[in-house]
Amino acid sequence: MATASDLFRCKGIDQLLSDSENAKVQLKKSLGWVSLTALGIGAVIGSGIFTVIGTAIAGQRLQASSILNAPLLEYLIYHSASFGRPGAGPAIALSFVLVAIVCGFASVCYAELAAMIPIAGSAYTYTYATMGELVAWIIGWDLILEYAVSNMAVCVGFSAHIVDLLDFFGIHPNPRWISPAYLPTGMSDFQGNMLLSPGWHFGFNFPAFLIVMLLTVILIRGIRESAGANNIMVLLKISAILVFIAFTARLVHPANWHPFAPNGWPGILTGGSIVFFTYIGFDSVSTAAEECKRPQRDLPIGIIATLIVCTLLYIGVVVVLTGLVPWQTLLDDAAPVVNTMKKLHFTGVRLVVLIGALLGMISSLLVFQLGQARVWFAMSRDGLLPQIFSRVHPRFQTPDFSTLMAGIVVGIPAGLLDIGTLADLSNIGTLFAFALVAGGVLILRYREPERRRAFRAPGGPIAPIITILTCLLLMAGLPITNWIRFFVWMIIGLVIYYNYGRKRSTLRAAARP
Repeated sequence: MATASDLFRCKGIDQLLSDSENAKVQLKKSLGWVSLTALGIGAVIGSGIFTVIGTAIAGQRLQASSILNAPLLEYLIYHSASFGRPGAGPAIALSFVLVAIVCGFASVCYAELAAMIPIAGSAYTYTYATMGELVAWIIGWDLILEYAVSNMAVCVGFSAHIVDLLDFFGIHPNPRWISPAYLPTGMSDFQGNMLLSPGWHFGFNFPAFLIVMLLTVILIRGIRESAGANNIMVLLKISAILVFIAFTARLVHPANWHPFAPNGWPGILTGGSIVFFTYIGFDSVSTAAEECKRPQRDLPIGIIATLIVCTLLYIGVVVVLTGLVPWQTLLDDAAPVVNTMKKLHFTGVRLVVLIGALLGMISSLLVFQLGQARVWFAMSRDGLLPQIFSRVHPRFQTPDFSTLMAGIVVGIPAGLLDIGTLADLSNIGTLFAFALVAGGVLILRYREPERRRAFRAPGGPIAPIITILTCLLLMAGLPITNWIRFFVWMIIGLVIYYNYGRKRSTLRAAARP
């Protein structure tokens, strides 16, 4: 029987560093600060700026009337902070500012721990060193959900953009093979004609599945090759975003910004909660810490630079987008920027933005798949998951089995589910991870104040405390159904830990007499 001391036994930083140098499970060190920043930008920009901002701006109407034949109930649910998803409207810019502030505090907490503990696993590794094995398992299990579900959402958005690209060339594939099996609001063509009714239907989103499996092969081939391809895609998609802003800014209609906050602060907070998962790019930077050549210097630079660049780009895009069209027209749109270009007949800009969006989402998928596999790798190396997950390919020096399984786990659900459900489920995991990392900073400062810190979050305890409080605030803005799914996932994880992880933990085995 496990005692409390067993469950909360911490793995020392020195031991973590020593374990990472084991030749059998060592990853190749080949990344500098430029590649790390590009990885972060690749994740942040691709996952939100082209996909979920439509839902964050216009909200998502629940289909209560179609199920219960009760329009009044649908109205009440839609306007409820607990059960509905009211949009932020043009005030989505404030949502991004709010999220940027939260992430600013969280990013310096990540930077402090990443520079001190440059080990694969991100928040999982940090909590193992500060709060013990049980909490580490919980956050590791949470990170698996976070990365997997956020990538599923991006896959769905990628598929929507592929459909738009095919439409550009006059190709119209069977809607059952380009849409998820569950559609909360149905599927319409670009002329507004209903192709598939709301609810479940026989179909599978093949573009979403195929892209993640292609990237899985690339990631197994090597981190250096993956990072090089990501650098090119990041440059191209930033160029596409700047083209969009420069061309359309002169066509903005200020009247579309009124009312600025149609759903008040509930809408702004919910909008922030919806887009929050897009910012976990700097979290994925820290998952690549073990493959960084000079982590003490390069990790803080990569994390903070990612946040600054992406925040400026996000705000620029949403300010222009909400000025181009009424915010209500973006309801449940998985490709809001590109589809707006089509509605306004901006053919040339639409094609440029479309290509940039596709490259952006590909780079985002690549980075998140990389991060997810590294979390599985770290947990397996500690004995909490089967040993095969920490297997390193003898030639490519990458966690090949973890990468392959991550691709399968993401690809199949991405073919079945809609973008709104997926984005929500990822957000609560992200916020939870940020709060625990901030708590880890406070614990290590108290427990090991003399340990060298290549980077220290400024302001003493201010950054960690504000991170914890603001994360809790944003978590409160998520739908109650999201909390239920999260707790169900946690319960499943605890069952697996009790029956497998705690019995095979390398830390506990080393402590036995």
